[in-house]
Amino acid sequence: MRAMVMPKFGGPELFEESDDVERPSPGPGQVLVRVLAAGTNPIDTKLRADGSFAGLEPPVILGADVSGVIEEVGPGVADLAPGDEVYYTPEIFGPGSNGAYAEYNVADADIVAKKPASLSHEEAAAIPLAGGTAYEALVRRLDLRVGETILIQGGAGGVGSFAVQIAKAAGARVLASAGAENQEALKALGADVAIDYTQDDVTETALDDTAGAGVDAVFDTVGGDIVVNSIPATRPYGRIATILGGQGDFVPLYQNNQVLYGVLTSRERARLDEMARLIERGQVKPLVDRTLDLNEVGEAHERLDSGHGRGKIVLRVAE
Repeated sequence: MRAMVMPKFGGPELFEESDDVERPSPGPGQVLVRVLAAGTNPIDTKLRADGSFAGLEPPVILGADVSGVIEEVGPGVADLAPGDEVYYTPEIFGPGSNGAYAEYNVADADIVAKKPASLSHEEAAAIPLAGGTAYEALVRRLDLRVGETILIQGGAGGVGSFAVQIAKAAGARVLASAGAENQEALKALGADVAIDYTQDDVTETALDDTAGAGVDAVFDTVGGDIVVNSIPATRPYGRIATILGGQGDFVPLYQNNQVLYGVLTSRERARLDEMARLIERGQVKPLVDRTLDLNEVGEAHERLDSGHGRGKIVLRVAE
């Protein structure tokens, strides 16, 4: 089968196209999916640079977002069948993980969901990891409620763009930060207040918007010192969630009785099914920055490495 292979860890120029990778076969409880589109994510670049921390050994096929059609089901799979259009996030850590940058992928059936009919495969491939992460953080961890105010740090990125839409669907007031070039994108996604972090003080803006009280919740998709810098923008007993950890002095966090959640999304069909309801109602849609052919994966990674992307970059694997 055709695949883009990393023969060793390193830069995006190392991807090699191969037509002789062995096609996998599904085992018990698994499905074989013909991949039509694959999403790209920042975690892909970390694994590409050195995936040893995740238990990977080159040569490796990366990719953590799949949209495609089931080709074959393994023993014991009764709720999916050949011909079903599906989407999902493969496992990321350990042997046999990743694998979206190829014509076929094997996955456990219980992490595979049927693709929303209203989406193309390119759109669907932009959703599972980034959308699932945003849903996990806002709905399951932060328990965002109608009428609350949330600050989303990095609202124009892959995860952040979903977070803005999910927060609006939940009935929250949304403040979102991004660079100058992404202010219109934030407004189009539904942000009530778009903050240019290169020009405006994010904390001051949040405090002004809440009459000094602070926001009820913060979702950090950027990392570094963003969590610590968000503490003074958050009300006492407020909640903060991050997908990238944090650096700095966390003493004010407990002084204000605030809660900090670390979010690492697990693989499950249920979350994708829950999100599908929002997608089919038109409340959430993927922000696709561009679609490239599979053999242009190096270009996709170069843009991911820049850290200034908008939405998701999707790879077209097959027609």
